[in-house]
Amino acid sequence: MQLGNIKTVNIVEQMTGAYLDYSMSVIVARALPDVRDGLKPVHRRILYAMEQMGLQSNKTYRKCAGTVGEVLKSYHPHGDASVYEALVRMAQPWSMRYPLVLGQGNFGSQDDDPPAAMRYTEAKMAAIADELLRDIDKDTVDFGPNYDNQTQEPLVFPARLPNLLLNGTTGIAVGMATNIPPHNLHEVCDGIIHLIENPEATTEDLARIVRGPDFPTGGLIQGREGIRNTYANGRGRIVIRARTHIEENERGRASIITTELPYQVNKADLVKKIAELARDKRIEGISEVRDESDRQGMRMVVELKRDANPRSILNSLFKYTAMQSSFNTNMLALVDSQPQTLTLKKFLQHYITHREQVITRRTQFELRKAEARKHILEGLKIAMDNLDEVINIIRGSRRETAGLAEELQQTFGFSNEQARAVLDMRLASLAALQHQKVEDELRDVLQHIDYYHKLLSDINEIRGIIMADLKELKEKFGDARRTEIEESEVRDFKDEDLIPNEEVVVTLTEKGYIKRLPSGTYRAQRRGGRGVTGMATREDDTVRHLLVPHTHDSLLFFTDRGRVFQLRVYELPDTSRTARGEHLINLISIEQRERVTAIVYVPKGHTHDFLVVATKKGEVKKTAMSDFEVVRRSGLIAMNLEDDDELIGAKLVGPEADVLLITSHGHAIRFGVDQLRSASRTSGGVRGIRLADDDSVVSLNPVIPGGELLVVTEHGYGKRTPIDEYPVYNRGGSGVLTSKVTEKTGKVASARMVTEEDNDLMLISASGVVIRTDVSLVRQAGRATQGVTLMNLAEDDKVVAVAVANGKKTDDEEKAEAEVVEGEATAISEVEEVAPDAIEEDEETSDEGENA
Repeated sequence: MQLGNIKTVNIVEQMTGAYLDYSMSVIVARALPDVRDGLKPVHRRILYAMEQMGLQSNKTYRKCAGTVGEVLKSYHPHGDASVYEALVRMAQPWSMRYPLVLGQGNFGSQDDDPPAAMRYTEAKMAAIADELLRDIDKDTVDFGPNYDNQTQEPLVFPARLPNLLLNGTTGIAVGMATNIPPHNLHEVCDGIIHLIENPEATTEDLARIVRGPDFPTGGLIQGREGIRNTYANGRGRIVIRARTHIEENERGRASIITTELPYQVNKADLVKKIAELARDKRIEGISEVRDESDRQGMRMVVELKRDANPRSILNSLFKYTAMQSSFNTNMLALVDSQPQTLTLKKFLQHYITHREQVITRRTQFELRKAEARKHILEGLKIAMDNLDEVINIIRGSRRETAGLAEELQQTFGFSNEQARAVLDMRLASLAALQHQKVEDELRDVLQHIDYYHKLLSDINEIRGIIMADLKELKEKFGDARRTEIEESEVRDFKDEDLIPNEEVVVTLTEKGYIKRLPSGTYRAQRRGGRGVTGMATREDDTVRHLLVPHTHDSLLFFTDRGRVFQLRVYELPDTSRTARGEHLINLISIEQRERVTAIVYVPKGHTHDFLVVATKKGEVKKTAMSDFEVVRRSGLIAMNLEDDDELIGAKLVGPEADVLLITSHGHAIRFGVDQLRSASRTSGGVRGIRLADDDSVVSLNPVIPGGELLVVTEHGYGKRTPIDEYPVYNRGGSGVLTSKVTEKTGKVASARMVTEEDNDLMLISASGVVIRTDVSLVRQAGRATQGVTLMNLAEDDKVVAVAVANGKKTDDEEKAEAEVVEGEATAISEVEEVAPDAIEEDEETSDEGENA
């Protein structure tokens, strides 16, 4: 129904149609680039306006306000701020891989500082932008009316260079977006040439030439998976990291130096973010962050504390800041005014097709121009051949110019254009020399016409011109790749990537409290010292286990009931020296009455060899380490035990190794692992050593050739005995004497294999006192001796755990070896050794060599 100027419509249909019109306007005329020249309308209008104003690269700079005004007046009826922002971005070398505008003045910074007002800045076209518009005046592209139909504007540029891939683009339309990364000119040109020469080339073939995005800010691309997806499917996720290196200053402190950032990362915001993370203790070890960038380049310094681990902090920066960023590609562009997601090959094919059309239209334009000139030259040649007659006609005629031209046409058969060209000749052109020039020019024009016909008849000739243009552009504007592509694929950061892989001390009490501390917490003392408090234990609790692993190692917890659980060392609570730690039941699914009797630390990446376990009653079993590669949180069965037995030890061994079982009464047996068949986790064991009624196995150790067995008793006595003094027997025997056990020494508490590389010995008592000393200070003695005092114990205290490690002393430790941690008073006891003449060699047990 229609009443006068009022028309009744369906509101749903009206809104749908209006929104679709708006959407297509945004998609086609604002947000998405044309696949042919890689420009959005605003950028194309800015460059065309500059070209029309005479602002080519070889001309002088002009105020940006004038350029913006011309764009608004003639081509782009929108806000001046948006036009100036687009112009500024085309002049920023950190935004454009190949800037299209040369700016003079303040055009902002990578810190997102705003540019100066347009009345202060000046600009002109860059030389590479001249190539986008070259031949635009030769009917190479279509023009259309501007917004007010007062002039014409180009709908696309001839684009002698593949701008869309070179500079990339970002745009958000309605219901879709584009995000195309920039590339290197050398690689893109080589890729186009290869596709012209090999039309059947695949995207994979082209990706070997166009290696990947090349961002103006450099950086490091992590892996090729995202690049492959981008080029094959048009979408991908490319991970970029900052380029960094570690420097050490004169004070010995390390600093992380960043010289390149991922594309589109704001440096000032990044510096602020790092400072906040350091302040909030989310990243520990940073003492200062500052920006030292200048005209020579970018330099961001993250200064670290003395004891900080640079690699771990760098990984934390990659995880928590924009120093590692993702560029999510979406290769969307307009093809015949329709948005399409394109592969790498499609991009190059569309560019080649566009250039073929441009060169064809340019050739046709040049052909028309040459044929018109040929027509004129042919008329001039006829006139010069009949010069006297032409002059007489002109002298004798009383007609106007139009009539004179008609008379010449009738006399010599000239066309109107030829007759007018003859009449327009100057008197000086009538000389004989000019006659020769006309003939020479006509001959050249005829040659050009033949060449143009050849081009138009053979597409391969046109493609040859495209390749020649690309080679010229490579020589003129090509440069080295800025963004390095690393072959290793990026992975999400795990906790261990953010934690230094450093040596730590792990303690576990009888009641199940566990913790870890840096090994440097316990400074070295002389043997016989009192040690320092390593843990505040309750009266009814004692320290049971002491290990010195690294934070990235895995810990296997074996219980007295033959079950096994797994934790990473860094998952253990990191507490103070005197704290009890956290109860193990909060970390693994151990039962309340179940006790951990053995802990094995497995170095990172270690999956080969075997695991040998031993029980209190002398049984042993060998199981492949691969069976323990994945241990669920609820635990696994490690060994099937008898009701009155319990597991006391577990060790990693090689297939050809020997093992030692040591008992509390000071007996030991050495036998080869090859005597044990590889059994499943759930099976039982076989006899390893024959025990006296009141004896029990206290330690299991793999034999290290050339090493020594360090035996420590409950009352703090110890010694080192060469392993060669322990002969190899079949399993199941009674073994040989390994320590003289007396009331003074107490029973054997533990035993460990040591080598020359092991220089740290740590002992912990039931009351939680820890002493750390040098292994070399422990005296070497025979099997049947009691050893020397390693630790001065209180009357009711005893040694419960021993650990050795290849520790490295700090400078302070070397200067003050006897200093106690945190200022505790040093208490170094006198060396209490048993005099050599007082050492009584016990005879070995009568069944020393008895075999089972």
